[in-house]
Amino acid sequence: MNIDWIQGGGDRVGGGNSGCTPAVVRCTSASMRLRILICSVLSAIACARAEKIVLRVGYFPNVTHAQGVIGSQTTREGRGWFEQRLGPDVVVQWFPFNAGPSAMEAVFAGSIDLTYVGPNPALNAYIRSGGDEIRVLAGAAEGGAALVVPADGRIKTAADFRGRKLATPQFGNTQDVAARAWLKKQGFRITQSGGDVFVLPTANPDQLALFSAGQIDAVWTVEPWVSRLEQEAGGRVFLDQPDVVTTLLVSSVRLLKEHPDLARKFRAAHVELTAWINAHGAEARTIICSGLSADMHRRVPPGLVESAWRRLHFTAALSADQLAGVVKDAQGVGFLRNAIPLDRMFTAQP
Repeated sequence: MNIDWIQGGGDRVGGGNSGCTPAVVRCTSASMRLRILICSVLSAIACARAEKIVLRVGYFPNVTHAQGVIGSQTTREGRGWFEQRLGPDVVVQWFPFNAGPSAMEAVFAGSIDLTYVGPNPALNAYIRSGGDEIRVLAGAAEGGAALVVPADGRIKTAADFRGRKLATPQFGNTQDVAARAWLKKQGFRITQSGGDVFVLPTANPDQLALFSAGQIDAVWTVEPWVSRLEQEAGGRVFLDQPDVVTTLLVSSVRLLKEHPDLARKFRAAHVELTAWINAHGAEARTIICSGLSADMHRRVPPGLVESAWRRLHFTAALSADQLAGVVKDAQGVGFLRNAIPLDRMFTAQP
């Protein structure tokens, strides 16, 4: 309908101001107001969409990162745990990593805003940045890490590791540092590329294949890979770490500066989720099974998560004192050489 033509039609048809013109004009004015209203609503919706905040979170497809796996899976299912608590203006995107150093590099690069990560990569990143880029928001998990050897008895004592190949998830990650520190305490000379025991940084999926083929002699890793090595590759646990801090929730300082309320809400949702996991273990394990299956592109059997669960304790509590031993071990094997005070690491202030 051509509005200008209708409004001028009275003059043309009636030779003047016809009786129908006011009604047509009123109708036209109402139509115009409706169009303006619709445009305003659509514009408001578009602006609202444009103003959504995208929060990018890293995690590992491990049972030790249960909060991240559940967060990712519930987002995938359209019922995101964190989204429900952060509000409709926040979009959460999840990014899986194999190990901590890669996740911390992503934080430095501005590719992610928060991440679940082990203590050693978090400490290293904090020290590298002079305390300016990284903050620990909460603990997440303890335990779940172990040294696995073949069950055939070829390795019975610590002395039997001499000349062996031991795999860890990534150079400088928490299990890599733990392995090097333990071997040094056993009297072995350990270097980055050799020594009395060869420590070989190897991605978790590759560890399983190499261990099964007999190409590596031991693996220091975390759940569910510990249980997979036991159940699928004939491994047995030589050394368990039931009380070690395994996973932290870490934020970039940039996020704390730009969106402090969002960081606070995410931490609160994490603490709530941690309590829920402890109170609803069976349901949590079901979601974790689905999440790990999606991340690994293969079905993860419930029994695997059940086995891993027994070695884990989920807690949001964490103190600087708990990391003192981690720092000492890391420095003893050549990491964190320029350590600085950790006072700023555990504050929510930028």
